[in-house]
Amino acid sequence: MKIAIGITGASGSIYADLLLGKLDANRDQISEVGVVFSSNAKDVWKFELGNERFNTLPFATYERTDFFAPFASGSAGYDALIICPCSMGTMGRIANGISDDLITRAADVMLKERRKLILVARDTPYNLVHLRNMTSLTESGAIICPATPSFYSKPQTLEELALTVVDRVLDLVGIKQDTYRWAKK
Repeated sequence: MKIAIGITGASGSIYADLLLGKLDANRDQISEVGVVFSSNAKDVWKFELGNERFNTLPFATYERTDFFAPFASGSAGYDALIICPCSMGTMGRIANGISDDLITRAADVMLKERRKLILVARDTPYNLVHLRNMTSLTESGAIICPATPSFYSKPQTLEELALTVVDRVLDLVGIKQDTYRWAKK
């Protein structure tokens, strides 16, 4: 499986950090991972997480203006793009066909190729424009997965809480994992 990751400057860098860690831990199911950051994603990451782990990722990273990145074309055969967190601005550009950087171009590729596009929306509350963009994208084949943690696994830390979203995203992309599953006890 080949997966591209887009990280925008929306609040929620913890989701991206944990997602990248989980992908690294599940390399046996993944042949390639490519990562691209929006113009302010690294600044938000540093502010929220207090680190610069994004400089030492175990995956190939691409500049937001690099339209020669493999996942900028359907012929590269990427299976999925996960945008995590996904700002409403990025979502709006994708919904309206504006491919002005590598993240939005890769999203356009996923939609035209009928491959998985998962948008981890990290904004609240939603206005009508947000909801219409989500509807348009859903009708076009994207999956909107709001960064809404669940509590039934009784998470004890902020990381465990955020992992309830990340694990859901990994399920959506088809990564097999050992995680909490709802079941009658």
